[in-house]
Amino acid sequence: MAFDITRPILLVDDYVTMLRILRNIFVQLKFTSIHEATDGVTALAELRAGDYSLVMSDWNMEPMTGLELLREVRADEKLKQIPFIMVTAESKTENVIVAKKAGVSNYIVKPFNANTLKSKLVSVIGEF
Repeated sequence: MAFDITRPILLVDDYVTMLRILRNIFVQLKFTSIHEATDGVTALAELRAGDYSLVMSDWNMEPMTGLELLREVRADEKLKQIPFIMVTAESKTENVIVAKKAGVSNYIVKPFNANTLKSKLVSVIGEF
C-alpha cells in the first residue's frame, strides 16, 4: 500500500526560513496537509492531539531538542510508529549513532535538495 500524501505531516524547526523551504519541497512532492511547529514542546503537543503520518524535525532547538522530541515520540504508545526523519547541520558519526539508537527512521544533513529529501522519504515510507 502506497503512503497517503494527503495525511497530515509535521515539520519541526525553530528557524522559520527552514520551515518555509521544507514546506515548499513537500508541496513540490504533492503533499497536501503540511503542519508546522517551531519547537519540540509544541510539536509533541501537536502530535498527541493529531493523527500524523510523518515527522521531520530539526535536531538543534530549544527548549526541547529534536533528539528529545524523538525520544518522547518513541516512548509514547500512540506515536511510536510514526516515521521520524531528523534534519541537522551536524554530520558527526556519533550523532547519527545516537539518533539511530533513539529510533530515528532516517537522517538528513543540511544543506540538501528536493531529490535528496525524496530519496530519504522513499527509504522511510516507500513510494508515494
